[in-house]
Amino acid sequence: MPFFRLNDGDLRPDDSIDFNPEDVPRPIAAFGGEIVTKGTEVAMHAHRKDELVLSLRGVVRLEAGQGIWIVPPRCAVWIPGDVPHSVTVAGNVEVHCLFLEPDAAPTLPRQCCALTISPLLERLLVHATHMPALYDVHGADGRIATVLLDQLSAAPVEELRFPMPVDIRLRRIASAMMEDPSDRATIDDWGRRIAVAPRTLTRILQRETGMSFGRWRQQLHILIALQRLDQGASVQAVALDLGYEGASAFVTMFRKALGKPPARYLADRRAH
Repeated sequence: MPFFRLNDGDLRPDDSIDFNPEDVPRPIAAFGGEIVTKGTEVAMHAHRKDELVLSLRGVVRLEAGQGIWIVPPRCAVWIPGDVPHSVTVAGNVEVHCLFLEPDAAPTLPRQCCALTISPLLERLLVHATHMPALYDVHGADGRIATVLLDQLSAAPVEELRFPMPVDIRLRRIASAMMEDPSDRATIDDWGRRIAVAPRTLTRILQRETGMSFGRWRQQLHILIALQRLDQGASVQAVALDLGYEGASAFVTMFRKALGKPPARYLADRRAH
């Protein structure tokens, strides 16, 4: 996914096709817009500046630190500078990326996390992609940047990640579950498939993620469900896609995990 600034007609005189936010001498630098792709992956990389990745539509998966984020609605992934990460996008995607100088938002965590993005902060982020790269720090755009940083610094941290183990055998299982989330194989099934004792897998998973296998898989299902429901899929369709026998079993799981049924949870997020 190359750096881009909307489309050619929206480029400002001080912008260029080779826009690189790392080279912009401003507290913030933003780019984004729509991408239509059958699948694009940016391999593992790192950069000096902090980064925020906000997805408004489409499938965006980001691996950073020891976690995978399947970016849910009203959330963005925060990546501190110098943290290796990769990004995969597919479908009709609208994604916006914000780069910050390391001292621009010093109160934000120094590890990767998901942040809740308010409607105001979302609009500010999208507006920043329209600003000249070399915006006037003392003018209106500079004031917008200041408000954006204030709002971002106050954004709540969400526990919405899928922990990615270091162990190569567990990473193989994680990749398979992301590829086919309807697979209801137990840890015993996985042990037989990859010829590793289930107790060994359980012990390593607990040590590296702090989760049981059931809780680990449930976290993946919640993230996939949030994204698909936000894209308009029905609860019944999502439940079947995730391997549940019906909507009621899925809704029960969702309510126990997040405290609300899916429709209420998403409505509340959109209202904030």
